Amino acid sequence: MSKGSPGHTPGFLVWRLANKWRVAVDRAMAPLGLTHAQYSLVASLYGMQRTGERPSQRRLADHTGLEALYVSKLARALESGGLIERARDPRDPRAVQLALTEQGEAVTRQAIAVVQELLQQLLEPLGGLDAPRTRALTGELMTLLDAPLAPSVPNDEST
Repeated sequence: MSKGSPGHTPGFLVWRLANKWRVAVDRAMAPLGLTHAQYSLVASLYGMQRTGERPSQRRLADHTGLEALYVSKLARALESGGLIERARDPRDPRAVQLALTEQGEAVTRQAIAVVQELLQQLLEPLGGLDAPRTRALTGELMTLLDAPLAPSVPNDEST
């Protein structure tokens, strides 16, 4: 599908774009030994660490939009690969804090560079990363992401 047809809903197009992006990032990350989901975790962790934060798994889950249980699974895999460290939070023994190892930082910097190049390719039809159309799209996406979304529950009169 190269152009949207009148029958394509915005939801379908968002889904298609998300899948296109996930597949492209998965392929680009494979030589670095990462998946798209793992990249999302280490890149977010990298950014948070640069601001001095050592986030908990829960905080990282909230930041990425991933389920906490999935973040825990990803964190364990990344820890066994030597890319992150998991440690109990001294202020809350139930919480687990995450930090990139030196190896994790090096791999993450490489991964970010690869994904930035991929992002430039994706956004080229809009004029590139700093183009007005890209800024407008980013604003619209933020609006949609900020909107609450909960599934509707069928009205059951028997209860």
